[in-house]
Amino acid sequence: MTPTRNPTSWAVVLLPILFVLFLPNPQLGLSLSSSSASVGPLVQQQLDRILELPGQSFNISFAHYSGHVTVNEESGRALFYWFIEAEEDPDSKPLVLWLNGGPGCSSIAYGEAEEIGPFHIRPDGKTLYLNPYSWNKVANILFLDSPVGVGFSYSNNSSDLLDNGDKRTAEDSLEFLLKWFERFPQYKGREFYLTGESYAGHYVPQLSKAIVNYNKAKGEQVIDIKGYMVGNALTDDLHDHLGVFQFMWSAGLISDQTFRKLNILCDFQSFIHTSDSCDKVLDIASEELGDIDPYSIFTPPCPSNNSQSNQILKRIRAVGHVNEKYDPCTEKHSVQYFNHPEVQQALHVNKNFAPAKWDTCSELVNSNWKDSPRTVLDIYRELIHAGLRIWMFSGDTDTVIPVTSTRYSIDSLHLPTTKPWRAWYDDGQVGGWTQEYEGLTFVSVRGAGHEVPLHKPKLALSLIKAFLAGSSMPSLQLISDS
Repeated sequence: MTPTRNPTSWAVVLLPILFVLFLPNPQLGLSLSSSSASVGPLVQQQLDRILELPGQSFNISFAHYSGHVTVNEESGRALFYWFIEAEEDPDSKPLVLWLNGGPGCSSIAYGEAEEIGPFHIRPDGKTLYLNPYSWNKVANILFLDSPVGVGFSYSNNSSDLLDNGDKRTAEDSLEFLLKWFERFPQYKGREFYLTGESYAGHYVPQLSKAIVNYNKAKGEQVIDIKGYMVGNALTDDLHDHLGVFQFMWSAGLISDQTFRKLNILCDFQSFIHTSDSCDKVLDIASEELGDIDPYSIFTPPCPSNNSQSNQILKRIRAVGHVNEKYDPCTEKHSVQYFNHPEVQQALHVNKNFAPAKWDTCSELVNSNWKDSPRTVLDIYRELIHAGLRIWMFSGDTDTVIPVTSTRYSIDSLHLPTTKPWRAWYDDGQVGGWTQEYEGLTFVSVRGAGHEVPLHKPKLALSLIKAFLAGSSMPSLQLISDS
């Protein structure tokens, strides 16, 4: 059952009654956004309400919504979202946007279904279980499939899927947020934070900058952005490559000869557009790595995904690995679940534009990416100066964007240290290490791979709690002998 909420306006109470009397039943998965009818944003909010998910055998104490928001009327570009309110007292909690990267990977597939969301998928691909470390314990979480062509996001103009890039992704995501706040006016003025991982290391700071600039142009905090946090994030091509090669070599995964060639032939290369000579030595490195999961070198790969492991150094994309107990095949479960017609109906997917086969990542989007700057460190400098709270975290068993890459990027900013390097703790055990700088905090997460909340969900929950509170990561708590 969903608890009674204190409404922000009389309409929030009255409109659901009107829906029952005069509008299609939300249980049928109908959404007027997929028809030619025009409805008000508050009406659409209630049409987006999810009453129950297929495979859900448990009750929940929070509301959640999903649907499409049109970000470009001319071409019909529409982004798909899934919004999950906080487990308790959502009116007092901040709003957090989560983005996965790729480019071309779904935040629904990874962020919600495998990492920080409450609804995780069992190996049967049909039933769900509650994630005990969901981030909606501390915040209202908004998941966005961006850009068009990713997940259930679509365009009326098929050529849009061949014309994605960093610039348009930031523009469309900003337009999404502005329209989403119209649909959910009770969240206007709420403290807003952005989070994400991998290629979202580009998306998150770029969208943060777009919001800051929009607020400046309007002369007010239209979106009350407070800060952002990114994990194992693509940040700067030079430092990212340097860190990847050094991490693989120091972990004993590649030969001395390959290490030297990587540093020579892939120097200053873009992760999105590499040269032929760089690709060849990356292939050699992949062979030397063997059949391991480069995203998490100490955990087993999914047997059917071994071929993907050999291509992973050429693509930055999120792959899932875990459920209640470690399961390296989580991505397969997501593909099965989100392809069920009844699941798509419950999520209010536009039937006219539903993909023939839903997948976790779009190779079409990834292979046709138009613009990807070699660095976003200039944005960091700008937003540090603007006073945003900025955190970077890193799972330390990832070879794709390893802890070494992130540390090289941070070092290049030449920020004064305010609190020196130290271990942080969770339940008396070292959870990782942290250092605080003027304008930025770095946190490593011990034993986590590329997707920190997937491999170390309890530690990730400690991370988001500290970030939202603006506090340091916890120190060792001395336990008395008594």
